[in-house]
Amino acid sequence: MNSFQAELGLLLRARYPVLYLATTEEERAEAAIAAVAKSQGDRAVYCWDFVEGYQGTANSEGFGKRNPLQALEYLDQLPATAPALVILRDFHRFLEDAAVSRKLRNLARRLKSQPKNLLILSSRLAIPDDLAEVITVVEFPLPTATEIRVELQRLLQATGQRFSEANLDAVVRSCQGLSLERIRRVIARAIAKHGELNSEDFDLILEEKRQTIRQTQILDFIPAHEQMSDIGGLDLLKEWLLRRGGAFSEAARRYGLPHPRGLLLAGIQGTGKSLTAKAIAHYWHLPLLRLDVGRLFAGLVGESEARTRQMIQIAEALSPCVLWIDEIDKAFAGLDGRGDSGTANRVFGTVLTWMAEKQSAVFVVATANNVTSLPPELLRKGRFDEIFFVGLPNQEERRAIFEVHLNRLRPSSLRNYDLERLAAATPGFSGAEIEQALIEAMHLGFSQSRDFNTDDVIDAIGQLVPLARTAQQQIQQLQEWAALGRVRPASNAMLPRPEGL
Repeated sequence: MNSFQAELGLLLRARYPVLYLATTEEERAEAAIAAVAKSQGDRAVYCWDFVEGYQGTANSEGFGKRNPLQALEYLDQLPATAPALVILRDFHRFLEDAAVSRKLRNLARRLKSQPKNLLILSSRLAIPDDLAEVITVVEFPLPTATEIRVELQRLLQATGQRFSEANLDAVVRSCQGLSLERIRRVIARAIAKHGELNSEDFDLILEEKRQTIRQTQILDFIPAHEQMSDIGGLDLLKEWLLRRGGAFSEAARRYGLPHPRGLLLAGIQGTGKSLTAKAIAHYWHLPLLRLDVGRLFAGLVGESEARTRQMIQIAEALSPCVLWIDEIDKAFAGLDGRGDSGTANRVFGTVLTWMAEKQSAVFVVATANNVTSLPPELLRKGRFDEIFFVGLPNQEERRAIFEVHLNRLRPSSLRNYDLERLAAATPGFSGAEIEQALIEAMHLGFSQSRDFNTDDVIDAIGQLVPLARTAQQQIQQLQEWAALGRVRPASNAMLPRPEGL
């Protein structure tokens, strides 16, 4: 029995009157519910939907059709001592109705003393405030690796195919994060295309996974091609990451190491925090999911919490993976002053609890430009493995950044550029501003039908006003905050006040 079945069984035995299960996998959920009912003395299960009414029982076939209030009144007809579980499909659509709400609360009182339970099965979570104390939400996870393996073996056996154990393991890993219905569809598509399932079909599975993640509207599947060598400077941060290169392996588990929890990269914008998130995923060969925190707060009341749970469920189903929360300070700054009925606080609490208690191999990389605005609970030990401060690069690091970019743009003529001169001419420049100066120099050279040179880059530098000058006070405050020793420097030369300030 899996964790969902164990939890549901406990809630049924404890006589929780009204349960709510939000999932798009209706068929799989009903099969799991039926298994729980059978394990509890073959408890009777009744299913209702708006179009067909009650189904599967001769005496009540079609009862309550197109009548949600009558669907609830059906429980009055059941023997008081007979154990039963009533499943109401898509019933969330009727919870705002005054009569339905009142009847549910009346039933909740009575069912506490009877071996009966109501279970609302819906594709999304939508509970009115007046029913929040009556309804208990049950989480229904995506298929586990074991469930996926059993389903794949069934599909392969049905098509008469044989697959090596190693290839089967690879397909199982590729399918994690998909519903069983989507797995059936993508495998059927692969077999229809090639006549069999082979290694070429991994791209089909990956595209199906991207489609699923896109449909959540809160997570993006980001291709990560950046390497550690693409990051100029940040030697201490890179050393920390390289040391943990094998931390997600089975050898690390046997050694007794827990899964790494994550990183908070705080500091000045344009200094390589986002680039580092991508490089981590590429170096560790893990899928990279980017969370758009702003979308968590879009939509109707109550949807933010549901979206947060959905995000966590998908991230854990895709583990091991990297979850990149970009600019987390914009989402959770100033929580106390928000006028959103406590939504931001509840979402923040859910994320915090998950980060502190998660056992899954989800490595969270959060980035923040204004770390001083973050709630202190987020910075507490146990949320992240480490908090690094990424400040403006010094001259040596700027030389390395120029070298990285020019090696990508002009690998054959890198020696023609005076890296020392360029580094000395850019005090207070961030990595993003250095890249912008190179692009401006390329425009200058291209407009004159020649390649750009060091002088062009120097001219472009003179035209740019770096953030270190336009936001001098804010950057100085950040540097001083980091210098107090509250965070770990990402570079040996990070904390001293950079040139140009």
